[in-house]
Amino acid sequence: MTIILMRHGKPDHPVTGRFTAQALAAWSEGYDQATICDSPPPRSVTIARQASVIVTSPLPRARSSLARLGLQPQAVDAVFSEVAMPTLPFARPHLPLSVWLALLRLLWLCGYSGHVESVQHARDRARRAADKLVALSQQGTVLLVGHGIMNKLIARELRKRGWQAEKHASSRHWSSAIYHRPFI
Repeated sequence: MTIILMRHGKPDHPVTGRFTAQALAAWSEGYDQATICDSPPPRSVTIARQASVIVTSPLPRARSSLARLGLQPQAVDAVFSEVAMPTLPFARPHLPLSVWLALLRLLWLCGYSGHVESVQHARDRARRAADKLVALSQQGTVLLVGHGIMNKLIARELRKRGWQAEKHASSRHWSSAIYHRPFI
């Protein structure tokens, strides 16, 4: 039994510029609606083709990544969606996008969630996602085309359950983590 967690391809959305916290909220909405602008590397195609059960998040960047892999999902489920970025109501300062993303994710990890799901809620959702993936693995190798943070939370949950990592998750687009069921 194997579960493959693959991150989506590169979103067709600008990743540079300076933003206020308020403008970042609009950028995040655009990011969530973006499809991808690249093709999977051959290694990702090879890994994906090993799966007999294919699931994905409903976000366009995940769905379009699956299409670029030439695969159709058996299930599309919001439990696999990315964790939303919190926002702040500030009109200043204007900071580079990378600074905002790092700062807001750090604030989120420290407990600030604003109007998005909390760290604890995201971990609970990752547990439910892992439950679904483990159940689906009874049918064969499962491929989840998902997102960076949620895939890492799911991977953490699988490791807690004794699943062994053949390959750990990365933050890069098209990266994959491969987990095998414990033999005990």
